Amino acid sequence: MGAYTKIDDPTAYFQAKLWTGNAGSNAITFDGNSDLQPDMFWHKEPTDTNGWHQTDTNIGIANWLATENSDNEYGVGTAYLASMNSNGFTSGSGDSSFNSNTVLQCTWAWHCNGGTTASNETGNITSTVQVDTTAGFSIVTFTGAGSDSRTIGHSLGVAPAMVIFKNRTSDNTDWRVYHQSISPTYALSLNDSGAQYSASSIFTSAFTSTLLNLENDDDVNGSSANIVAYCFADVQGYSKFASYVGNGSGTSDGTFDGRMIATGFKPAFVLIKPSSASAGDGWVLFDNTRYPRGSTMTTYSNYINNQINPGSSSAESGNVYDAVDFLSNGFKLRTGRNGINDDGRTYVYAAFAESPFVTSDDGGSIPTTAR
Repeated sequence: MGAYTKIDDPTAYFQAKLWTGNAGSNAITFDGNSDLQPDMFWHKEPTDTNGWHQTDTNIGIANWLATENSDNEYGVGTAYLASMNSNGFTSGSGDSSFNSNTVLQCTWAWHCNGGTTASNETGNITSTVQVDTTAGFSIVTFTGAGSDSRTIGHSLGVAPAMVIFKNRTSDNTDWRVYHQSISPTYALSLNDSGAQYSASSIFTSAFTSTLLNLENDDDVNGSSANIVAYCFADVQGYSKFASYVGNGSGTSDGTFDGRMIATGFKPAFVLIKPSSASAGDGWVLFDNTRYPRGSTMTTYSNYINNQINPGSSSAESGNVYDAVDFLSNGFKLRTGRNGINDDGRTYVYAAFAESPFVTSDDGGSIPTTAR
């Protein structure tokens, strides 16, 4: 019998971390079973309306992007991050939106290949790629051509399930999202709440096991623009990128009959977006660190209601109407609201594991449990 998962301990590749700012040098250590040296780094002060901060070890940790807007890359030196460490990171002095003194901070971090890159000449544009095929993750940087039918190597060895693009050079360029559950003639934007839209001028065709197929679009292939693409593949027991149709069920007291979405693992991170119609909630992110704070629902041990939107600077929302359960083999929708479970509406999601439903055969086939 084959293994239930390729990764027995997902904390070697993804972790979320809550920490408290100190407005100075601040060494933060992750809490997972394995050490994790970050290569892709999302940050937000979840309880305030300051913006998001995003960087990676391809573009360099002195350079940052904001997922909630269309701005180009900006440099802050070591003010935000002084270093990525073998099991965490050290922040710099920060500012009013990063490492603010006594303010709660949250980091979502992915490990790739420790910053080690290689040139990929498979496509007709040469790319610089950092890749970990075990985790199904590559960070791809390249210079746009500003012309149609451009192909870029991504080095995953399998077709990516989701790719997030950003033009780092040009202002007023959106974050473009390719998702395998949507036809490549459509795309999503990370920095807005709109539904899927025509992408015939963005993507040439479905991405392959070797190539990203792009048209002449400033957001993904602007002439002489520096582009970054974050490429993710489905990995059994660790990551899943799929879709579901909502059933509209869920009541104000937290009882529910919403969809149960099977992922094959206990989630640490779930990002959801309605694709078939726009919704005011936009992207909805739940994770295993931001448990209910001050909620009457804390007695539900699997209950997570602190949603946050990487496409908005808004603070997290702890509304009992907007909640999920993180279970041993997926997540259960507690709400009937349009952000994640409107009746008949299609949603796409990205999920990363805290632990596989069952560990690999070699590891003793140990089942996990919900909280």
